Amino acid sequence: MTSPELDWDDPTDLQNATRGLVGRLDPCIIRDASGRVVWDNERWSFLKEICPDTANPSLWRQGRLNALDGLFEVVPGIYQIRGFDVSNMTLVEGETGVIVVDPLISEECAAAGLALYRRHRGERPVTGVIYTHSHADHFGGVGEVVDKADVAAHRVPVIAPEGFMEHAVSENVFAGPAMLARARYMYGRWLPAGPDGVIGFGLGQATSSGRAGLIAPTELVTSTGQQWEIDGIPMVFQLTPGTEAPSEMNFLLPEQRVLLVAENANHTLHNVLTLRGAEVRDARAWAGYLTETIQLFADRADVLVGSHHWPTWGRAELIRFLSEQRDAYAYLHDQTVRLMNRGLTGAEIAEELQEFPPSLAKAWHARGYYGSLSHNSKAVYQRYMGWFDGNPAHLWGHPPVEAARRYVDFMGGADMVVEKARKSFEDGDLRWVAEVLNHVLFAEPEHAEAREFQAGTFERLGHSAENGTWRNFYLTGAWELRQPLEERRNTAGGTNSEMIPALSTEQLFQSWAVRLDGPAAADRRLLLRWEFTAPAETWTLLLANGVLTPMRGEPIGGEQPHSALRLDRAAFNRVLSGQTNFPEAIETGEIVIDGDEQALWTLLGLMEKPARSFPVALP
Repeated sequence: MTSPELDWDDPTDLQNATRGLVGRLDPCIIRDASGRVVWDNERWSFLKEICPDTANPSLWRQGRLNALDGLFEVVPGIYQIRGFDVSNMTLVEGETGVIVVDPLISEECAAAGLALYRRHRGERPVTGVIYTHSHADHFGGVGEVVDKADVAAHRVPVIAPEGFMEHAVSENVFAGPAMLARARYMYGRWLPAGPDGVIGFGLGQATSSGRAGLIAPTELVTSTGQQWEIDGIPMVFQLTPGTEAPSEMNFLLPEQRVLLVAENANHTLHNVLTLRGAEVRDARAWAGYLTETIQLFADRADVLVGSHHWPTWGRAELIRFLSEQRDAYAYLHDQTVRLMNRGLTGAEIAEELQEFPPSLAKAWHARGYYGSLSHNSKAVYQRYMGWFDGNPAHLWGHPPVEAARRYVDFMGGADMVVEKARKSFEDGDLRWVAEVLNHVLFAEPEHAEAREFQAGTFERLGHSAENGTWRNFYLTGAWELRQPLEERRNTAGGTNSEMIPALSTEQLFQSWAVRLDGPAAADRRLLLRWEFTAPAETWTLLLANGVLTPMRGEPIGGEQPHSALRLDRAAFNRVLSGQTNFPEAIETGEIVIDGDEQALWTLLGLMEKPARSFPVALP
């Protein structure tokens, strides 16, 4: 529920979100080369109306602010593109061109943003790119911002924090398919925008759906205090690993007195663990780095900008903002650990920590629009204690379907459970209704009455949620329950083809390893030698014990490979991106294979295609 402490008459956020508007793309609709819409910011126009009963007023307000779009001047020489994607693209004018910070998710959106900037500020060339952290919404559009040849020739630097490539790959490639499927629920991708559907998710309104790629950094920031000058613009960096991303950094522009804090401080409580899945973040370290940010930069900055939302102007204002953001993460960490050490489990702690102290609860930017105090406290518990709550009854429970069948049988059968659930619904205990109907649906997925009843329960829960991602999960769950199962299941997916050229050969082979069907491969032993040209490198793939192990160089111990492949990296990229396939590449001579060709087909046949869509509210 919305806190009564909130000051609904405070105009500060609206004033800051509209300050410095230079121009808009009107209408703010972006298409790809085929004409497909990859971004439509006009669909949020309904947020200008009075909040209806189907939405939480606080989340409605946040969506209205996030939907503001255009090119905005932060200070002379520093601009932001906002409302062209979930994230912001920041533009810093140098002596000869412009430095692009965080070029959005999609190349089409980044290109449209850069074109709008140039329309108002002139045809300045891009003289540098900065990725603040390793999430795709901060690098995916780079291919339309800078020419890869200029980067390769070291004419344009691409700067990122240490560990960037490792973590960009592990999150967006290795676990990407599962995260993508859950992200569709988290961001409400299947829901219509409107008072009954998506109204945003706190951090932004939506994610664009254009072409996403990656250009590997040419320079890495490896220590706090490191200084760089790009196109005549001095910068001072602060590494913040393990905060909002495993690889992340803030930086100060001392001459302009502007501090860019990436995604470490936002106009919402962020996630310690996102509902789509990710590595659990360290709330204690997050708070500690924000303290360091204040100590390092607060007396040298007058404006704070982030990779999401609107800036904060004024030294006292930015110190208060950073301090309150710091205290929010510190409070949820420290109080979770305190209650954990009292013996409470994650679920019990989430019930105990219903609200921040009044001073934080009334801060709009600390509201749980994206991360919530509830699921963040569970994440802190998980970071320390893992999935097991210590109760032996939970050590070896049945999986959901088998448990559901037993629950429903004990409760008198599906019809009886639905009947009893209606009484709980009338009493307003929607959380309990959702739990018991979930057992019915996992036991009997086609129980029509239970499906519609659960869908209505999810809608009620979603419409009241202040957290945008909770709303989207509930409403997408309701949508799922009303769809034929075959229309949603198992759309095959894999690595985004635009990212493949930026990945190392080792990373590509590692992405194969997590696709190997281990049980099916358990009795196989294969050795394949891969000789790459342009660049020249040799790799050996060993399949043994249900594990695919990539090794740089020749086979160990002189064991002869079953087959040897000669190819250049560009041909491998084309195969992996689907532009061609192994049989065609071998037939055209792009790939030459010696030895037992069947060994390659056997290996490929043991690879499992990841699903990009799977049911969540049903088994």
